Amino acid sequence: MSNIQSSTHNRNEALFERAQRTIPGGVNSPVRAFRSVGGTPRFIERAQGPYFWDAEGKRYIDYIGSWGPMIVGHVHPQVLEAVHRVLANGFSFGAPTEAEIEIAEEICKIVPSMEQVRMVSSGTEATMSALRLARGFTKRDRIVKFEGCYHGHADSLLVKAGSGLLTFGNPTSAGVPVDIAKHTTVLEYNNVAALEEAFKAFGDEIAAVIVEPVAGNMNLVKATPEFIGALRSLTAKHGSVLIFDEVMCGFRVGLRGAQALYGVEADMVCLGKVIGGGMPAAAFGGRREIMDHLAPNGSVYQAGTLSGNPIAVAAGLKTLQLIQAPGFYEQLTAKTERLAKGLSAAARETKVPFVADSVGGMFGLYFADNVPGSFAEVTKSDIARFNRFFHRMLDAGVYFAPSAYEAGFVSSAHDDAILDATIAAARSAFAAEAAAENVTQ
Repeated sequence: MSNIQSSTHNRNEALFERAQRTIPGGVNSPVRAFRSVGGTPRFIERAQGPYFWDAEGKRYIDYIGSWGPMIVGHVHPQVLEAVHRVLANGFSFGAPTEAEIEIAEEICKIVPSMEQVRMVSSGTEATMSALRLARGFTKRDRIVKFEGCYHGHADSLLVKAGSGLLTFGNPTSAGVPVDIAKHTTVLEYNNVAALEEAFKAFGDEIAAVIVEPVAGNMNLVKATPEFIGALRSLTAKHGSVLIFDEVMCGFRVGLRGAQALYGVEADMVCLGKVIGGGMPAAAFGGRREIMDHLAPNGSVYQAGTLSGNPIAVAAGLKTLQLIQAPGFYEQLTAKTERLAKGLSAAARETKVPFVADSVGGMFGLYFADNVPGSFAEVTKSDIARFNRFFHRMLDAGVYFAPSAYEAGFVSSAHDDAILDATIAAARSAFAAEAAAENVTQ
């Protein structure tokens, strides 16, 4: 391991060693373990605006934003006030509240095609429940997903492609029965021909197609308009439910999400992250005729003790109100474009193979010559270069996602000075990479 990768803080090391005694891998979500980039995870103690501070007191410019939710920055005063206002009334009731109606009304007002919505506590719950509902509605079993798209850790979604285009999927996690995986077909993202072939082969068996219309879990990868158009026409033709998983890209690529971006309405949409304002909250919803099959109206069962938690609803509702301010998304998009273009320009100066891309408040970093359009193309990026870049930026006080397969996020709290400081740090990191490469040649 290089000196850069082994550069850690004593308190972070001590906490990580302590955590591994009682928590598997020392973390409660795998990517936090820094396994793909090496080194010691930073244990975060507090955050404010575009920054957070680790256990050693070091400040970082934060570009993960709790993996997307912190679109208005950490501890936004109005979000904090909204949470404080409900805290004194109780943490959870297990009974309906008026606030649940308010956030449902707000979501249905903003998001195209969502006539009804059911609140849950996580993105995994949202996608898992949406697929169960789609199966109950269509009375079919097969689902189609795409390589590189992550939809949570439900059994039927932890599946990779088989050896042939139309073979059964294979489990990607121990503990997932083959009998469950066989009902999932995995296709290549942005491959219209493969999609058409799948529907030709067993279109009448497909209950649902679930897709990240703007993928963020294999790094940022945008769907092509042709791909989205084919998804919509084929699912409509065969009576399958089209599910947009916008847990990550919802309210991130624009106020009305990817549906507005592509001019296509999905049958169902899964939302998360931003709608909780940093608290555990998610939702799924769609056309009334589909949602009406959900218990207690219909026979598809779904429940959750903490669904619609009043604290999470308060944080989420205030966040949804803030992002509807005039010019919010124009400014957020401009900030993210400034970052992506600045990073790309800095790399060109040193001739390091690198390109960045963005949409709305999401961005992707690729140590490659071109922006990828599929998972296979993402895997061709130079992961070793990314890892070295990650640690150089971390040492400079810039916290990007600790994986070459994750998108990044800009908040409204990131001002031009912060973005320019990030670009300057990247320029130094690229220069160091180029110099090291010249030494080894």
